[in-house]
Amino acid sequence: MGAISLSGLHFLAQLNVTDGFEQVGGARFITGASMLIHMFFAEIFVGFALAAPVLQAWGARTGSPRMDRLAHSMARFNVLTFSTGATFAVLFVVLLVGLYPPVTTSLFTHFFYFIALAMLSMGLALWGMYSYYYKWDRYSVLNKKRHIALGFTMGFFIWIWMVIMTGIDTFMTTGGPGAPAIGQNIASFGAAVQGIFNPMFTEMVLHRTFANLSWPAFALAAWASFMYIRSKTAEDKAFYDWTSSVGLTWGVGFLLLQPVVGFAMMYSLKMSAPGGSGPAAGGAYERLTEGGSSNLLVMNLIFVVVLFVLGNLAMYFGSERHPDHAGRVPIRFFALLAAVTGLYAVSPLADFPFLYMRYIMLLVMLLATLAAFVTYLRGRLRFRYGSPGGSYRVVLMAAGVLAAVLAMNMGLMKSNSRVPFTVYNQPGYTVEPSPPPTGFGQ
Repeated sequence: MGAISLSGLHFLAQLNVTDGFEQVGGARFITGASMLIHMFFAEIFVGFALAAPVLQAWGARTGSPRMDRLAHSMARFNVLTFSTGATFAVLFVVLLVGLYPPVTTSLFTHFFYFIALAMLSMGLALWGMYSYYYKWDRYSVLNKKRHIALGFTMGFFIWIWMVIMTGIDTFMTTGGPGAPAIGQNIASFGAAVQGIFNPMFTEMVLHRTFANLSWPAFALAAWASFMYIRSKTAEDKAFYDWTSSVGLTWGVGFLLLQPVVGFAMMYSLKMSAPGGSGPAAGGAYERLTEGGSSNLLVMNLIFVVVLFVLGNLAMYFGSERHPDHAGRVPIRFFALLAAVTGLYAVSPLADFPFLYMRYIMLLVMLLATLAAFVTYLRGRLRFRYGSPGGSYRVVLMAAGVLAAVLAMNMGLMKSNSRVPFTVYNQPGYTVEPSPPPTGFGQ
């Protein structure tokens, strides 16, 4: 038995881990997959942590027990899934340390103070989450204001954690123009601040905040549509039908803000491009629009348009809950207008009859969706919940799946835009464990 164990250990010692990763799909593939799985749970966590106390406070103000029940369901989901997301986060860090030790060490030391603040924020967010959830039965009845305050503690500190991680992430994408290069020693607090507040930081924080409230809301609507099918009582059916409407409202509402923030973010990325010549000259913006990530950009643009179309369809089908069917005709018109202009914007004819036609069509799609959204909100005050149509549920499920795919693909596109760098325009840090290529711009 001992001989077998020794031979097994000898075999393991001969394995080349790097080759193993390459055979599976490469170090980038393994690391990226673990990060995307983590982000799937992390983004829902952030969205639900921000939304749950708002819904509970709104429910306390209006006297709606449905909002209290929905807030509790969101908190429960976060408690049950946090360990899964955290496991993949730890796996991601382990892979970074093992496969990319120079850049991992440099980032951890350069942003040492901010990473410490992020970990403190995470600890406070977890304290708020567990206190909020496990004291629900007592505090939500006897001391509702204190209970809601615990919920806002959870949401605020997880948002601070997201902001700090966004600063480090955008520094890696833009290279932090004007900021000191990362090294092996702990940088000064001022240097870390300069790296965090890079040209892309503010727009990305807004983009991620709205995205973490939008696509988890679509996921919530899809989940509620599925649970409606499984429900046995009229009360549960009415609750899940109402929940799907809340998810649709929040999803479309925050989705409307995304194109505006997205264009601002792209402009800031373009302005942060380094000068000179060589592979780094155009910055991540050039690679995103003309290089290896351009296909991902086109794909995501198509996904965004389809998500707008699905959101309009869901509002049209959902408006049948109104006792007089008020608003269905204008919503149908606005939905059709949004679909035609959006699909035209991503078609090969988008530059006809002139160059900026694509952007005009996207703007018309945005305004048409806004008009449909306002009409839907006005009619929602008189909705009767409990018997949504089958088309409505199918559209919401499709929108939930598409929103999740879009969120993950956005992260993939942004990270891929800085390749072959891990920190843009710093040739000492590349995406594969090999000597950096030559010819980089400085």
